[in-house]
Amino acid sequence: MAFQWLSLVGAIWLQSINGTNSNFPAYSSQLKRLLSISQLELNNLAFASDAGKILGWFTGVAAGYLPLWLVLMIGAVLGLIGYGMQYLFLTNQISSLSYVHVFLLTVLAGNSICWINTVCYLVAIKNFPLDRQFAVGISTSYVGLSAKMYAAFVNVLFPYSNAEKAKGYLLLNSILPLVVCIMAAPVVGDINVGKSKKMAGGFILMFAITIATGAYAVISSLGSVVSRVMTPLMVLIGIGLFIAAPLLVPLADKLREKFQQKCWLRVDRRVQNLTVEEGESAISLGDGMKVEETRITELVSEDKMKKEIGAKSMLKMVEFWLYFFVYFFGATLGLVYLNNLGQIAESRGCSDISSLVSLASSFGFFGRLIPSLLDYYFSRRKTKVSGPASMSVMMAPMAGSFFLLLNGTNLSLYISTAIIGVCTGGITSISVSTTTELFGTQNFGLNHNILVTNIPIGSFVFGYLAALFYRNEGHHHVDGRCMGMECYQKTFIIWGSLCLFGIFLAVILRARTKNLYSQARS
Repeated sequence: MAFQWLSLVGAIWLQSINGTNSNFPAYSSQLKRLLSISQLELNNLAFASDAGKILGWFTGVAAGYLPLWLVLMIGAVLGLIGYGMQYLFLTNQISSLSYVHVFLLTVLAGNSICWINTVCYLVAIKNFPLDRQFAVGISTSYVGLSAKMYAAFVNVLFPYSNAEKAKGYLLLNSILPLVVCIMAAPVVGDINVGKSKKMAGGFILMFAITIATGAYAVISSLGSVVSRVMTPLMVLIGIGLFIAAPLLVPLADKLREKFQQKCWLRVDRRVQNLTVEEGESAISLGDGMKVEETRITELVSEDKMKKEIGAKSMLKMVEFWLYFFVYFFGATLGLVYLNNLGQIAESRGCSDISSLVSLASSFGFFGRLIPSLLDYYFSRRKTKVSGPASMSVMMAPMAGSFFLLLNGTNLSLYISTAIIGVCTGGITSISVSTTTELFGTQNFGLNHNILVTNIPIGSFVFGYLAALFYRNEGHHHVDGRCMGMECYQKTFIIWGSLCLFGIFLAVILRARTKNLYSQARS
């Protein structure tokens, strides 16, 4: 069990550095100036970062044939090449890269995320068969910390100018994932868990650590307040300690196992002198163990009874396409907003973009964690919550946030960004368990990567639409840059309306899958 927990810790570390594409808003405005490109061309680079997910299905296939450590290292190397070459270009080490080259390198870097994500999902699903929803939710929540972690490193190592920070982000994007992948590779294998157990105590401790980490991330994102109390180095050290804290769970479990072994040795010495009364007690204890084993067997049998649906069959199902567009108008739309956050903030006159990105990252962390906490709560009461219903609940405040952005104050910008971060993270986390519930676990790697191909599609469609409105309004300004509320006003109205339509689709999907969740409750 200690090694099971250690594999989850490895997945947590991997996820905490795997949100490299979430750093794009932090340096997009600077990148636009350094490359002398238009808003449409910048939007194409944002699309390219997501376009790597179009080939994400290939990682699912590869994971079925290659050891997980090799899949992990392939992703790390792709990221090193994709981001590393861009860093060398921005630092004038390479002078011959064209815009097309930068676009293709961004696609390659975006694809590297899929390889690492697939490994993390499979580790959580296979190594925690009875608790996979909790394991997946906890590990994926740490993706929300990526932007915060990278911002903390950049503020310490590159504190001087925005140009240096832009280069710093690309340097860290290329190196940090490789270092962590090398560290995590030995512990992210597929463990033969044998007779798996429900590990409630370990998950309670893991939830507590995770919540404390998220609280620290949110508090340390309040730039003007924290800067009076903590230096950037102190913030970075704090993040590092909280990321290392999950190691307490496998350590505690190892100590518990050693203690139990000593207890069993004592019991063995007493077995030889068992009285009839003690024998009856032992029989009673044995019966209790049998009841527990029977409960576990029933859970495993229930898991095996779920339908295992392959990719071809899935693509023919109405439920898949409803699910596809619910995600499209929910999580994907939120990710597009976060990708454009740098330009949105700049157009509204907000200068503290790094703090805004950290805020979105921190609230995204809690958004990914909330579904796992709710799953844990309802599982204790033998209740199963519908994935589509949970998505519709998350999308409602997101739609309201897009309309709130029509208010021009910085307060509305911060509130809306926080809500969109929470909801986007929540839908992303819910979708992992929903994919397994609707289509099974056997083909999860391929099926889920097919689902998330809608992210690059949405990034292009929604991002291009926003860039067109931005360009049209920018014509009224001398330098072509758009400043003011009108830059994204029409975009927010359209995005909010599409999010409302996504809620309608989620309700239909809930109705069509009602029997599935009714059987799970019974």
